[in-house]
Amino acid sequence: MSAKVIIGAQWGDEGKAKIIDILSEQSDVVVRSQGGNNAGHTVTVNGEVYKFHLVPSGILYPGTTCVVGNGVVIDPKGILEEIALLHNKGISTENLRISLRAHIVMPYHKTLDGIKEEYRGNSDIGTTKKGIGPCYMDKAERSGIRMCDYLNPEIFEAKVRENVELKNSIIKNVYNGDVQFDADQVLEEYRGYLKQLEPYFADTTVIVYDAIKEGKKVLFEGAQGTLLDIDLGTYPYVTSSHPVTGGVCVGAGVGPTLIDDCIGVMKGYVTRVGKGPFPTELFDEMGEQIRNVGHEFGTTTGRPRRTGWFDAVIGKFAVRTSGLTAIALNKIDVLADIDKVKICVAYKKDGELVKEFPASLEDLAKCEPVYEEMDGWGDITNIRSYSELPETAKAYVKRVEELCGAKVTMVGVGPNRDQNIYVD
Repeated sequence: MSAKVIIGAQWGDEGKAKIIDILSEQSDVVVRSQGGNNAGHTVTVNGEVYKFHLVPSGILYPGTTCVVGNGVVIDPKGILEEIALLHNKGISTENLRISLRAHIVMPYHKTLDGIKEEYRGNSDIGTTKKGIGPCYMDKAERSGIRMCDYLNPEIFEAKVRENVELKNSIIKNVYNGDVQFDADQVLEEYRGYLKQLEPYFADTTVIVYDAIKEGKKVLFEGAQGTLLDIDLGTYPYVTSSHPVTGGVCVGAGVGPTLIDDCIGVMKGYVTRVGKGPFPTELFDEMGEQIRNVGHEFGTTTGRPRRTGWFDAVIGKFAVRTSGLTAIALNKIDVLADIDKVKICVAYKKDGELVKEFPASLEDLAKCEPVYEEMDGWGDITNIRSYSELPETAKAYVKRVEELCGAKVTMVGVGPNRDQNIYVD
């Protein structure tokens, strides 16, 4: 049995897609278990760039089954556009499977997402306005619409009409919005989308369970990152699902005893998008250099990411809350030619040392980083074995291990598949 989970161990954008792509080549099944098309994974293969939002990146391998699990919220138009782009590049999607239990992002979800952001004013969350949060709200409120509902025409129509009536009232009477949806138009449009997606429908919990029990290699592909988790992240500047390893079990419909390894992807520095405290954030030329060298702009939004030094307090938090068995330390090549590289080993708040990541955003905002300085290294993009890395780079990797409490098993020295070094 070999089932591995890969998650982001910071605020997302850690370069998970490259690690997922490398491990997908060795996997029989790749599973996406949470989030929606608010997430983005960029994979570069032989100079060709692929951007994934809903389809698991394992789709690049013809023999790999790719599962979109029950915990994902799916924009039917969005996934069809993604499928079309793959077809245009000669990539088959015959092995794609979509959970019958997955919830559908409807057009009113997107409208409400945008209206709510405007309504919040300066207190906006910074969402992608893809309708993800409102869709998860309906899911929790038990008024959502799932893929399996489409297969029962009477149920599907009744749920769409009921939701359209309610959402129109909320848009008009709560937010003074002038957008109103026509239920007949929504039904016609979404029946068209879902008819195209119907061949992909399956009970994906069975597919994943059987694959693991048969000894196949199953890879669970995380989206976003630990500090965006709805429970454990920097609330309210979080996503609406669970990007930690525990979310995989619920979102894919498998028990925790079926998981063998939990790999957390970290960058050699930290980035985040949107608002919220960021203890190691750099506002100077160094921050700009890291952003430009690392191409730190959102896959989904194109927004420039905030940048900062590596934060081991966050790293330790991710190891603990997701039970990480290994760390993939990505993009240390971005730090090349920096004389002194810093690592945050703790925080200082109100004169006291803080070694654990705070729950309160107000407390986090008061935290100042306590740094260790280490010697930097030069260009490492052409290095392909760990032994060839400069001793200063290896010392940096070792210190990350010590501070976070998990073994670094992979080191990324560039964006391509072959720029990933196995430590052992």
